Amino acid sequence: MVPMREVQLRPLTEADYDDLRALWMTIRGFGIRALDDSREDVTRFIRRNPTTSVVAVADGRIVGSILCGSDGRQGALYHVCVARNYRRQGIGTKMVGYCMERLREMGINKVALIAFASNDVGNAFWRRIGWKPCDVNYYEFVLNEKNITQFIGADSDDQ
Repeated sequence: MVPMREVQLRPLTEADYDDLRALWMTIRGFGIRALDDSREDVTRFIRRNPTTSVVAVADGRIVGSILCGSDGRQGALYHVCVARNYRRQGIGTKMVGYCMERLREMGINKVALIAFASNDVGNAFWRRIGWKPCDVNYYEFVLNEKNITQFIGADSDDQ
């Protein structure tokens, strides 16, 4: 773990895509979709939700991020991550708080997220900060067969 340095939170911008993707590629067990996580799709997401997504910047680089959006009824968090050497320093909790505040400003009262069942680190984080798992079935229908999920170094013993 890197000793705690000053971490700045700021809105995610379109210009952050390359650094954001580079961070994602370092996160073990992270799922990246061929189309949903492309530059074009992330740009569309940011334009639709210009104030709600966040990055954490330390030592001149992005060390954490959350894609956060709303359908006008409820909020959703996607791709919540903190670089391994910066974990357990409150960065994730601060980013979640940032997103929740932006959603509250929009009148949103409920936030949801998906954490893979095999993501022990992520699930421990969500439980630690008070989130509750729901007893629901999650369904999806992929509209484009090219939208394949790539898991980044999902070695369970390296978590």
